Amino acid sequence: MSDPARQRVNSGAYSQPFSGVGVEFDPLGAPPDRCGITLHEAGYLADCSDWNFPAVFSPFWRLYHNDRRGHCVLFDEVATELIPGRLLLIPPFRFFHCLGKNPVPALWLAFGFNRRLDPGTPMPVVLSARETELCLIRDLARSIEADGCTPSQAVLHHSFALLQITLCRPELVWRKPPPAELERARSCIEREYASPLTVPKLAATAGMGITGFARAFLREFGTTPARYVTGVRVREAARLLLETDLSIDQVADRTGFPNRAYFSRVFHKVTREWPAGFRKRKNPRLPT
Repeated sequence: MSDPARQRVNSGAYSQPFSGVGVEFDPLGAPPDRCGITLHEAGYLADCSDWNFPAVFSPFWRLYHNDRRGHCVLFDEVATELIPGRLLLIPPFRFFHCLGKNPVPALWLAFGFNRRLDPGTPMPVVLSARETELCLIRDLARSIEADGCTPSQAVLHHSFALLQITLCRPELVWRKPPPAELERARSCIEREYASPLTVPKLAATAGMGITGFARAFLREFGTTPARYVTGVRVREAARLLLETDLSIDQVADRTGFPNRAYFSRVFHKVTREWPAGFRKRKNPRLPT
């Protein structure tokens, strides 16, 4: 890492995907690429010396690899060590602890993925790293060290390549597509996110009772209908902030928020950035 990156503080990336010491890409809620992956952050520290983050419960996926022993993750009081030759894959909305004080080379990816693992999959997912994956990890680490915390095509491409070959491994068992009634509700959210979307309305779209729908939606998608709606709205707001010259008030109106103040609070809660600051940092030519 460059010297400026070393001076940054590792916040651990709890409810938002940025740790403060990685290379930041799309915010939480950004649309996936054609493979269903959204890259939030790629990080590498040659001497990650403080990795103690208790009670992690985050809405994004993580992939970890360490080149030396010294760190572990704790699921249900069972420790799984991060060691050379091992990949740890953790889906979203899982409760775990990060433990480790020894300075070790550590690489991580925070990302979104539009598929879900089979409910019976042991946590964390432990994979023996293949040589292709280890080569990509080495290339990714070199790219991050060369570019510091500045996003680059090399970091982006190495990260996507590593994720794509890892997520295609035959050891991973994926859930079947959601039931048609829940998919109708999800599609309704994707189409009509700017409209008032209540749980009763979505339940009616699915043809289900309110309580049963809410439980089934949480079970299938790992989040509540309200949070899913918020995620889609924030995703679309981020796209409009970056791709159009609409004012922030107009962005709020087009994505279903009643006013700029409320939109700003929700956007900040999800992304840890204010809309004006996000736009200025990503595209300073656009109005704030």
